[in-house]
Formats: sequence, structure tokens, C-alpha cells
Amino acid sequence: MLSRLISGILGILCITIGSVSAQVSDIEKKMTSYIDDTNTRALELLIKTVNMNSGTMNFEGVREVGDILGSEFEKLGFSYEWSDGSSFNRAGHLVATYRGKNAKKKLLLIGHLDTVFEPDSPFQKFEMVNDSVAKGPGIADMKGGNVIMLQALGALKEAGVLDDLDITVVMTGDEELSGRPLELSKKALIDAAKYADISLGFENGDGNPETANISRRGSVGWTLTVKGVRAHSSQVFREDIGAGAIYEASRILTTFYNELRDEEYLTFNPGKIIGGTAITHDPGSSSGTAFGKNNVVAESALVTGDIRAISQEQLERVKKRMTAIVNDHLPQTQAEIEFGDGYPPMAPTAGNEKLLEIYSKVSEDLGLGEVVAVNPLRAGAADVSFTAQYVDMAIDALGMSGTDGHTIGELGYLKALPNQAKRAAVLMYRLSQMNN
Repeated sequence: MLSRLISGILGILCITIGSVSAQVSDIEKKMTSYIDDTNTRALELLIKTVNMNSGTMNFEGVREVGDILGSEFEKLGFSYEWSDGSSFNRAGHLVATYRGKNAKKKLLLIGHLDTVFEPDSPFQKFEMVNDSVAKGPGIADMKGGNVIMLQALGALKEAGVLDDLDITVVMTGDEELSGRPLELSKKALIDAAKYADISLGFENGDGNPETANISRRGSVGWTLTVKGVRAHSSQVFREDIGAGAIYEASRILTTFYNELRDEEYLTFNPGKIIGGTAITHDPGSSSGTAFGKNNVVAESALVTGDIRAISQEQLERVKKRMTAIVNDHLPQTQAEIEFGDGYPPMAPTAGNEKLLEIYSKVSEDLGLGEVVAVNPLRAGAADVSFTAQYVDMAIDALGMSGTDGHTIGELGYLKALPNQAKRAAVLMYRLSQMNN
């Protein structure tokens, strides 16, 4: 049954895959031929891993997928180990390495093993939608990307050029729900980035193969805590009573909106507000309670939200401005804002732009068209962001195209499997030939 399914898929894909142009070298042609010849095996691995539940909190499932992929890396001559996640309450990460004898460039390849679909989700299995589109949990985000990475590395090995690269692979087990503290859950990723020159992310980006990410906005949480004087509502605004906590929270949020919303690439969102005479808040479950009466001036209010910024400089500047707004209190109120940890920004550096140029040229030479940068407003946070500040160049979205990620309708475009693998293989080869 599986073999007939894959044979049918391949029949369609052979028609849709772009032809190789004359700009591709003999070594590169050998790599693209290898990918065509082994696409059946790649599809089998994709289906196998999609059918294995690896929701972030299903530690056993995450490790099982990691073991399967780890054995695939071993076949290519990589060594691999499991980085235990008990210190940050997650399954851990797969770390694979290949230290090429002739390497001039050190690459970090990034994937993740987990999905948003836990064992109790109704969405558990790979299923064909039509001849070239399939759906399944994590097919695009990002089990397809993991397979593409392996296919590309296999092509480099087949062409005899894998030894021209020093490669570290980190496939995290908690990309969809990061363990805490972040300095532990992201340590393997950051350590690998400090060693590397170039970071390549195999996420699916915005799902369009004509785009890639050279910048991603960071995501940092914030908590606003407000206090007022409890009193009868008939006395609100009196000099010794003041405005109360809810008015103060409203002032702060309105000022955020009026003074900061026009800044390019910046968003700040209050996701939850609780206010009244007495409130409770449980950050772990993102829930809380409020008690208050219409004839009582509110004593307490709490707001939680996030900031998404394009650079660390923008983030720090906005944090200072938000703090200043908070400190300009209404009468008889007090307020404090605290900023948590989160995903750092991946700024659009000159190195990242150069890497996109190289990748786009690879794509055009393969007959697959130009690749342009995703607007950062359409790009969420991802693991590559933790590496960007440590490497000379970084790019993401080299993985499998698709749509409706994080939903039970998640789709993967199967022709992206060989096409993206070819792009990645030729990109890595050309990077290996660069002298600086």
C-alpha cells in the first residue's frame, strides 16, 4: 500500500520538478541526480516520522523521532548524541556532528523534532489530499524540513564533497513550547552557534518556496501590575482617592497604543487583563480571577502581553519607553512593568542579505526561480533567532513548503521535498567553496 502510494506521488513529482540549468556544475548535477534517485526513501522517512506522535510534552515520542533521525545521520558518517532535557523539563535535543577533513566553513543546521500535536490531538496520521499535497501533524512544521536536511547531506556525501564542510546539526525537542529556563533549553543551540560561521534553518517559513527568512522579530513577554486606593465609587477622583487601578491600566495601554504603534516592525499586544477589588493570576495556566463591584474603586489590575521587535536595539529602546509611560502615574496609583525572557530578534544584517543572494542564485541556476526575503511582519520567532547574533550569516525557511501549520489541516507540498533538498545541497556546496 505504502509503495503504491509513493510510486503515484513520484509520478507526479517527476513532471513538476524544475530542470537543471547550464549554470550548475557537474558536482552539483550529481547531487541533484542523487536527490531524484532517493526521493522514494525520503518520502518513506517523511511518512514514517509524521505518523509518529512527537508533541512537545510527549517526551518518549520526541526521543523516538530523534533516534530514527539520529540513525540516519550515522549512515552519513555523522556522530550524534542526545542532549538531555530534564533540567528544563523537556525531552532534550538531538546533536549530530561531522568534522570534514577539508573544511573551510563551519555550518550549523537547525531543525526540531517536536510538533504542537500532543497524543490527545485528533490529528495523528499522514494522508494524501491530492496527487502532490499531503496533510499530517508536523509535515511542514517541520518534519519535512528534517528530511530535506538529511537528503541534502546525503547528496553532498554522494558527490564526495561532504568533507569540505564542518557541520553541526541541532534538532531541538522544544521549539513549539520552549522549556524554561531558556539559558538551559537553548544552550545546545547557542553553543553550536558560537562554534559556527553560518546558520541554516530548515523551518518552513511562510510556506512559500519563493521566500526565505533573513530576519525574524524577537518575542518578549511583559507583565504590568497596577495598584490603586480601594474606596466607594462615589469618591473616585477625589484628591486622596485618585483614579483607581483600572483607569491607570487603561491609561497605560492607551498611551502604548498612541505613542508606539506606528514604529516599523514593532508590535506589542496585551493578551490578558484582570482588574477589580481582588485578583489572582496563575502564569502557568495563563488564567486568573477577579472580584469587584461597580460601586468600589478598583484596587488591583494586571495585564500580560508580548513585544515583537526586529532588533535588540529596537527592543531595548521600546522597553525604556514603555517603562517611562508606566511611571507617569495617575493620582494615587502605582504601576510597575516587568519584562520576561523570550526569543531574541534576528536582525536583517548584511551577512544575511548576502546569504540570501547566494541561495537565490542557487535556486535560479536550478531552474526553480528567484527567492526573496519574507517581510518580518509575516515571520514569527524560531530557533534560528537564538543563533543569529553569533554567526556571520543566517537564513531560515529552507524546509518544506506548506500551509495551515499548527492546525489539524496542516498541509505539505510534496514537490518541495526534492526541490528544497536540491537548493540546500547546492547552497552548502557553494558555501564550502567560499574563501571568506
